[in-house]
Amino acid sequence: MEYIKKATLSAEENSSEARKIVEGILADIRTNGEDAVRAIAKKFDNWDQEFVLSPEKKARLIDSVPEDVKKDIQFAYKQITSFAQAQRDSIQDFDTVTPAGVRAGQRVVPMEVAGCYIPGGRFAHTCSALMSIATAKVAGVPFVVAATPPRGEAIDASVCYAMDLSGADIILEMGGVQAIACMAYGIFTDKPANIIAGPGNAFVAEAKAILAAEGACGIDLFAGPSEIAVIADDKADPMTVTIDLLSQGEHGTNSPVWLFTESRELCDKVMELMPKLIADMPDPATPSQSWEEYGEIILCDSPEEVVKVSDKYAPEHLEVLVDNPEWWLDSLSSYGSLFMGEVSTVTHGDKCSGPNHVLPTKKAAHFSGGLNVHKYLKILTYQEPVDNNVSSLISEYSSRLSRVEGMEGHARACDWRLTKYNPGKKWDFNVYQHPEY
Repeated sequence: MEYIKKATLSAEENSSEARKIVEGILADIRTNGEDAVRAIAKKFDNWDQEFVLSPEKKARLIDSVPEDVKKDIQFAYKQITSFAQAQRDSIQDFDTVTPAGVRAGQRVVPMEVAGCYIPGGRFAHTCSALMSIATAKVAGVPFVVAATPPRGEAIDASVCYAMDLSGADIILEMGGVQAIACMAYGIFTDKPANIIAGPGNAFVAEAKAILAAEGACGIDLFAGPSEIAVIADDKADPMTVTIDLLSQGEHGTNSPVWLFTESRELCDKVMELMPKLIADMPDPATPSQSWEEYGEIILCDSPEEVVKVSDKYAPEHLEVLVDNPEWWLDSLSSYGSLFMGEVSTVTHGDKCSGPNHVLPTKKAAHFSGGLNVHKYLKILTYQEPVDNNVSSLISEYSSRLSRVEGMEGHARACDWRLTKYNPGKKWDFNVYQHPEY
């Protein structure tokens, strides 16, 4: 492999500074509760209104959304919930009997409360509301608290409509670390979240990670800056490749964009086109910095080497702009979501094609998929020996295995059952005889 262009900065962000800031904010909120949240919201968002969106204000915001925009959001909602329902249908309760005679099974139970964070800032992330809230509701979560930063005197109206359409039970006009903390601790809602989902900036990501580590709640995944990789062959249209790389570069100045290919001619053409397309953007500074500092083009010798490189990078979004996308589907193993063929683009997945757009970054695709219905579900197992004979059989093995592991207390729980349900029986291994008390 050869670097035609190499990033000047690493995509692996040092989060120690952000973590220190977030730890301080969380400690303040844990100590001072609502008063701390109000002070933080005033400082960062100049917000001194109520945090829980009232029905009246929600109605006004929804009324302000044009009907054609509502129809587009409804289209996206239908695609996303349809895919989520297929995911939900893929995992079921079951009840079986093991070879030894133990009745065992699983129950698929939704979380009781989900907290869904919808980013704000530079963009109104309307589709993110659908991705996290609607998916939770399809999973069967009965109560969803959703939060998004205010933009001036209110949250964005289209985001509000998407949150309401998706089924949010409480909407918080609040962003940042304070929103994550309020959902986790149940501040202003009295509904502590079992899980917090949704993307956000570095501070939001750190808050989720810290709260998960301390056991306050579960999280979907640790989401860093958005990434895209494009795999393209010598027949790929250089304009398509460049436009798609650029499309994700506008997320932020630290968004990595990568091209993996066997075609030197394509590499040269993308290098030529990129500055021209960036200059044509309404805000060229952001994608320009993303490209200059985090953009890479890697020239490979074979499709197998491309696969090796791509799997090492484990990109959040991965496009395969090739003649035979099915081969790549079978060969690639580490990515957040795969976009197959020139007819597909990451923007489809980001907005409305169906699969969730909350995806692993910073190589987390090596061990995790993206947000999905299953993240909101608990798999609860149960077991029961079908009769006393089966109980005794399992107790025999469990007793001996417990002593192999040096766990005498575990063994005696089985020994008690052996003697209780088989009075007078002699065993060919050590069974502790509990004294009468």
